[in-house]
Amino acid sequence: MITGSARRDALLLWLGSRAGLVLATLLGVTFHEYLNRWRQWDAGLFVTIAQHGYDGDPNKPADTGLPAFFPGLPLLLRLTHLVVPDWTASGLLVSLVAGAVAMVALARLAEFEGASGWIAVLGLLLFPTAVFLMAGYSESLFLAFAIPAWLAARQGRWPLAAALAAGASCVRITGLFLAVALLVEFVAGEAPARRAGWLAVPFAPLVAYSYYHFTRSGDWLAWKHAQEAGWGREMVWPWEAWRTTWQSAMGTDDFAVAFRMEIAGAVIALAALAWLLLQRRWSELVYTGLQAGALMTSAYYLSIPRSLLLWFPLWVALARLATARRWVIVVYALLAGPLMVLDAARFLSGAWAG
Repeated sequence: MITGSARRDALLLWLGSRAGLVLATLLGVTFHEYLNRWRQWDAGLFVTIAQHGYDGDPNKPADTGLPAFFPGLPLLLRLTHLVVPDWTASGLLVSLVAGAVAMVALARLAEFEGASGWIAVLGLLLFPTAVFLMAGYSESLFLAFAIPAWLAARQGRWPLAAALAAGASCVRITGLFLAVALLVEFVAGEAPARRAGWLAVPFAPLVAYSYYHFTRSGDWLAWKHAQEAGWGREMVWPWEAWRTTWQSAMGTDDFAVAFRMEIAGAVIALAALAWLLLQRRWSELVYTGLQAGALMTSAYYLSIPRSLLLWFPLWVALARLATARRWVIVVYALLAGPLMVLDAARFLSGAWAG
């Protein structure tokens, strides 16, 4: 049963943790300097798309990687910028509001599954790469659509689930994996066949986005080819991706630290997949397994720890385990919490943090 306290607990954890992160990172700098700290890596690329579109800043060299980013967040940034003058602040505001929606939905989903909602939320917020839920990245916005979509599907509200999943598909390619998982959930749940047509809706944004780039460049898969051109993320055999990542992790520069994080993320991902398989949670296994497959057949591991933020079945599973064994969340918090603070410091310093 979903209790009325789920929303309160989720919002308190979300807003309290965001306030704590602001206090921990604001000291010693002006507000302008503080905002600039948050405009790191992809956050700056989202702003570039929001400002100039996919052709990029005309005063800078062309960035072939921009089509890799789906238009949901840039469009919302542009709307938010109408009332918030600073682009970086607009991104932080979008993530703040979207994150609040996502945390409430995650708590409700966990309680629907018979677990404590606040544990699922706390588990996500303490994960080492949770800084990306606050930054001007697309993780919070994606979760604000994806988790309510999944909850609606679990409750048999398929039109709502499809509409929300379509929103998720506007934000990240991960929406495609969510759409496929909803198909499995629909079949496994033996939903009425007359509602099957709704399952096509989440695929529509991907088709529309592909067509948009086709009209620009003649390339239906511009978003995929942008990944390859911008980051060298070509598909290889899993053992080749592992070997390249392992060799990079054995270096002595700062990126070696990042690749060690990638390996740790891959181990967590495989453990989560094994758990979902043992539990026979097929639709959740499809959602997470497709993501793992895409990430672990790339030329090298990139953003696996950050992608785990999107694995809401993982946080619900943690909540189910820790609801019966409270010591689990205590041990988890003691291990993950300090790592989350360190990773936030890495991100704000400009280092690659997941």
